[in-house]
Amino acid sequence: MKTLLTVTACTLLLAACSKPAPTESVESLMANPERLKDVRAQCKADHAKVGDALCTMAAEATRRRFMGSGTPYTPAPVPAATPRSAPKD
Repeated sequence: MKTLLTVTACTLLLAACSKPAPTESVESLMANPERLKDVRAQCKADHAKVGDALCTMAAEATRRRFMGSGTPYTPAPVPAATPRSAPKD
């Protein structure tokens, strides 16, 4: 019984020490450019401290702000080839 209580207490302590889930979202970072700039600076300075999730959201928000909704690339139509006539003698 004492071992079970010790294991449970250790598990709770480890769970309490984990990094909190980010409360930011890509949309909230896109709406607030100053916060986005701060998060990007923090990620650049110490990526491990900030965490992958928040840095990934900041990168996605930056990409969406730059690219917008994006448009598919549509190349210009290739003109039809005209047949060559045989050389005249």
